[in-house]
Amino acid sequence: MKMTEEFWLVVAIAAVWAVLAAVYALVPSLGMPGYVRVWGGGALLFLGLAAVLVAVGRKAHRG
Repeated sequence: MKMTEEFWLVVAIAAVWAVLAAVYALVPSLGMPGYVRVWGGGALLFLGLAAVLVAVGRKAHRG
């Protein structure tokens, strides 16, 4: 399967959100532990979107 530019863009966005979640979790001086859930949830959302792109790409490739 050929990975599209959209897939890599979504994966990069998910990585950025995951890094931000890690920063909020590991740097106590920021004082915003609730944002770990926000950024982590966003990372999971974008990973899910990447999975959808892969599934659609496979379906389009077969059909």
